[in-house]
Amino acid sequence: MKNFIFIFFVGLFPAQQTWNLQQCLDYASANHPLIKQATVTVTKNERLITGAKGMLLPSVEAGVNHSYSFGSSINQSSNQRETLNTQYDQFSARADWELLNWKNFLNISLSKLNKETSTYKLKQAQNEVKLNVIQMFFAYQNSRSWLDVLQTQISGIEDQIKRTEKEVEIGSRPKSDVYDIKANLGTLQEQWVSAKNQRDLSKINLFNALALRSDSLDFVINEENIFSETEFQDPNFTQNLITKNPAYQSVIAEINAQKKKEDIARSGYWPTLNGSYSWSSFYNKVLGKDDIATTSFSDQLAQNKNQSLNFGLSIPIFNKLQVKTNVEITKLNIINSNYDKEMVINTLTQSINSIKAQFLNAQEKYNLLDANFENQKLSFQKSEEKYKEGLMDAYTFFLVRNGWLQANYNLISSKNDLIQQTELLKVMESGF
Repeated sequence: MKNFIFIFFVGLFPAQQTWNLQQCLDYASANHPLIKQATVTVTKNERLITGAKGMLLPSVEAGVNHSYSFGSSINQSSNQRETLNTQYDQFSARADWELLNWKNFLNISLSKLNKETSTYKLKQAQNEVKLNVIQMFFAYQNSRSWLDVLQTQISGIEDQIKRTEKEVEIGSRPKSDVYDIKANLGTLQEQWVSAKNQRDLSKINLFNALALRSDSLDFVINEENIFSETEFQDPNFTQNLITKNPAYQSVIAEINAQKKKEDIARSGYWPTLNGSYSWSSFYNKVLGKDDIATTSFSDQLAQNKNQSLNFGLSIPIFNKLQVKTNVEITKLNIINSNYDKEMVINTLTQSINSIKAQFLNAQEKYNLLDANFENQKLSFQKSEEKYKEGLMDAYTFFLVRNGWLQANYNLISSKNDLIQQTELLKVMESGF
């Protein structure tokens, strides 16, 4: 870019830290609350995979029961009912295992699909945050550039007033020139106040997009690589961006998950095979009768132990139409997810084509402004010479000067727009 004739206004805190666009994107994509929430969802789905796999394992439990019985009870020695006070201790262990339940395997597949979906949604959230940061970043840059232009204009007019007042004193310029310039200065100062407010608001919006609460940063533009127009010549350009966009990938993963849920619903028609094993024993002691011999604890455990091994096959015959209803609902969910896919494609197509159109427009505008820049510069220099020689009045020179500064701003703004559209396309192009 050509060197501009004005020097940009330096901030009040020259030592403050500055971030470029890439630093902003890196920070936001790691620290924004939306990103953190999506990361938690991915972690949660990883845990659900472990839980689904755990359903293939047996469940084991052990129990101990200690009780007292007073009054009429069975004497374990004689197997007769007597008036006895007894202590009863029972020990048991049990293992249950679903040997064959196809639903458990389907749930593992579903949990993996859910994790894949959440991973795409994490990337989608990062892209959405980045797109917002890019827009706010360049809104701030443009508002700051416009404020700098007005500041440069005001500084130049103040010098022009001093010089014109001296020329009025020596009689080379009329007093009305001073009045015209001061009137224009007041108008510019009013515009400067509005521009300063706009810059401050755009910076606040940028901090909000970054999820930063500190305002000790400033933001600068680095020279960025700009797309070439030839990259858009591929007829499949938009379709290629859509297919690798995380929003599209996310909805495809969701459709696959809904299909898997249909399989899970259908598994309600299938039989299940269960197995169980149990072990138990007990110890019984009569209280308050020392003359009654009590078998030792270890002997009773050995004598009273019991084991059982069971297998069961459960075949569903009629389940009140619940399985059929669930299958039909999952089919409708699949249809609904396909409509979501169409809406995502429409939204992405609009976004990509809009960015592409704005990029091409910004590129054309920038090329025109850049090509005409030297002519505008020469025109301004000639007008400045005429003004100094007294061949041009102050008001006319004021208009020429403002036009020149506006041309400088338009060139900066158009390049910012070109870089912005490039950065937006980079985000849209960054697949998973």
